[in-house]
Amino acid sequence: MTNSWHQVASADEIEVEDVIQVKVLDKVLAVYNAKGNYYATHDLCTHGHACLSDGVVIGDRIECPLHQGRFHIPSGKPDGAPVSVPIETFPVKVVDGQIYVQIVE
Repeated sequence: MTNSWHQVASADEIEVEDVIQVKVLDKVLAVYNAKGNYYATHDLCTHGHACLSDGVVIGDRIECPLHQGRFHIPSGKPDGAPVSVPIETFPVKVVDGQIYVQIVE
């Protein structure tokens, strides 16, 4: 098992309170700029199987576009009905203006 960092975007590509979809290896991720901090989660909502990258970032929460359930972005914990199962989160670092996500292979 190895820990690999993957460059996924430039920090200036994601405005504050925005989210983009990226593909890394076999994973589809949502990468967020929440309150000026960068985070990454699995992109698929655990409730309605919608892409969270199509949702709305509100502070440090992402609202699913399908049923408006919310997740706490930094922890992945559900934070509003109807979602009840957390989303997977991934470590993120920013180096020289580039966003990297760590994937355990």
